[in-house]
Order: sequence, then C-alpha cells, then structure tokens
Amino acid sequence: EPTVRTELMEQIPPIAIFLQESRPKFPTAFFEYLMPIVVRYLTDVNNQVRKAGQEALLILLEQDLVAQSDIENKVCPILLDLSAPDSDDEYKVEAVNIICKMASMLSRTTVEHMLLPRFCELCSDGKLFQVRKICAANFGDICNAVGQEATERLLIPKFFELCSDSVWGMRKACAECFMAVSYTTSPEVRRSKLSPLFISLISDTCRWVRQAAFQSLGPFISTFANPSSAGLYIREDGTLSIRPSVQDVNSNSCQPSNNVTLMSSSANAA
Repeated sequence: EPTVRTELMEQIPPIAIFLQESRPKFPTAFFEYLMPIVVRYLTDVNNQVRKAGQEALLILLEQDLVAQSDIENKVCPILLDLSAPDSDDEYKVEAVNIICKMASMLSRTTVEHMLLPRFCELCSDGKLFQVRKICAANFGDICNAVGQEATERLLIPKFFELCSDSVWGMRKACAECFMAVSYTTSPEVRRSKLSPLFISLISDTCRWVRQAAFQSLGPFISTFANPSSAGLYIREDGTLSIRPSVQDVNSNSCQPSNNVTLMSSSANAA
C-alpha cells in the first residue's frame, strides 16, 4: 500500500538520528537496514512514495548521517540511472531536481567527479525543457558546489547555451542566478565573458527576461567589487550581504543591525 510506504519514509530520519545517538548499541543497523530502503524507494512506482524518499534522503544528507561510501556506491549511481537519456521523463525530472538539491551537501570531489558530467548533459537535454529549467534555476548552486576551476572549464559553456535557449523561461532563470554564477568565476572571465552575456539578457526580446536581468544588475555589478574593501560576502543561503563598517557598528550599537542584503538569483529562482 503506497500510503504505508510513504508513512514509513517519513519515519526514517528520526529513526536514523536515534540510531546515530545510540551507535554503540546499533553500530550497523542504519547502513544494513534503513539505507537500502531509502535507495529502493527512490525508484518506487508511486510518485508520493518517491517524493517522501527524496525528502528523507535530503534530511539524512543534511544531518550528515549517510556514509561517504553509501553516497558514492548507492545514492549517486541510482540518481545517474534515473537521469540517463533513456530514462522515463517523470523519473528524470525528479532525479535532476534532487541532484541539484544535494550538491551543496556533498564534498566537492564527489559532485565534480560523479554528478557534474551528468548535470552538464542535462543542461543540453533537447527532449524536456523542464529538465533544462531545473538546471538553469540551480546553476549558481552547482557552480558554488564545484568551485571556480570546474565552473570556468565545464559550466560556463553550458551557461551560455542556457542563456540563449529558445524557451524564454530558461533565459529568465539564467538572469535570476547570474550573480551567483559570476561570484564563482575569476575577474577576467567576469569581465570578458559574463558581461557581454549579461548585456544580451538585458536586451532580450522577452520583457520578462529583461525585467529579471535588470533586477539582477545590481547584484551582478557587486561581484566586481573587492570583497576586502567593499565588505561584500555571500551567505550560506545564497544572499549577497554587506558588512557594516566598524564605525557604523559603534555609532549604531543600540540600533538593530542595518546590514544591506541583496538577494541573489539563486534565492529568487523559485
């Protein structure tokens, strides 16, 4: 019964936390019994069960309860199978979505070597625009997960493709995450490649794309500033913030913090 399996998935994270806290008594229970169930339910025939399994997996990853070996040998392979070119459309959309969500929770090496090649393929998926849309909306998070070298070598060419996609929603999603992508690149790439690309989005034929680009203009410009002198930094939630100067802090010591926060594209991608 699907409702039973769904309910079971919702109980997995608290059980896993209990087992982790009681590890001397149950040293291998989670890895032997619970983790195989989570992996199996990622391919369940019922979409509600799959959704519950995906949510459970993300909670387990966020709580750092999944061993690196399980991530590389069990989780990543099943996601790669589900996102393969010949995979069922519904499974593929779900797989790329969870790949994007879990990227920030895994090590850079795991993401770059196991998930990044498939992500690049999915950015060019000619069959499903929904897959490309998910890739575009989460592009900044993937860049942040793999770092500057992989971003410039592998991701920037794909970003150019998405920014010129025939579907205007794709170009709009790229405009919204432009600051997060720019922040991951070198000043030279920012100046020579991303600036002309951004101008093309501001000049786009679709007004929704132009509007999104103009909303991202300030955050994009801020990535050209020297962080040490401008006091700019990226928070964990993907927002660009400005640290107040020491003088401002002293003069407003009795006032609430007046940090200015500029929302990044990744935060608005939803």
